[in-house]
Amino acid sequence: MFNREASKVGGFITVCKLYLRIRIRKTIVEEQIQLVLSYMQEELTDVWKENLLEDLELEKLEFESVGNFLLELKKEFSKGDEKLVKVAKLKRIEQEERIMEEFVQEFRRAARRSRYKGRILVKEFKKVMNEVIRKKLIETERPPTSIEQ
Repeated sequence: MFNREASKVGGFITVCKLYLRIRIRKTIVEEQIQLVLSYMQEELTDVWKENLLEDLELEKLEFESVGNFLLELKKEFSKGDEKLVKVAKLKRIEQEERIMEEFVQEFRRAARRSRYKGRILVKEFKKVMNEVIRKKLIETERPPTSIEQ
């Protein structure tokens, strides 16, 4: 269920795209949109959803594809400073007890969305990785200069 949180709109849209491609790819656009709207059941999304349905019924609004609809949904619900939200998420990631491979995958995902690059990205990576591993990397003869290394 989607509840209008700007930080979750991207994930919601991704899940919807996957489901639509797997299950109802050949269904008409209107039915695909109705399916997505059925997963928007929180109070904060109700007004937008009701207005959209009314406009569709009165033919004031039409979407050529479900992709266009999902772009509209993203525009509407990610009005918060999306970049700041993603940077904050990047800074909250911690390796904890996870193996390095899992941690790197999650960090890369968050980094891609934050638009951080180069030294700043490596600096953030070092901050959030396991302290023991960080110390070992610093002590090596040739410390890594990128996340891939």
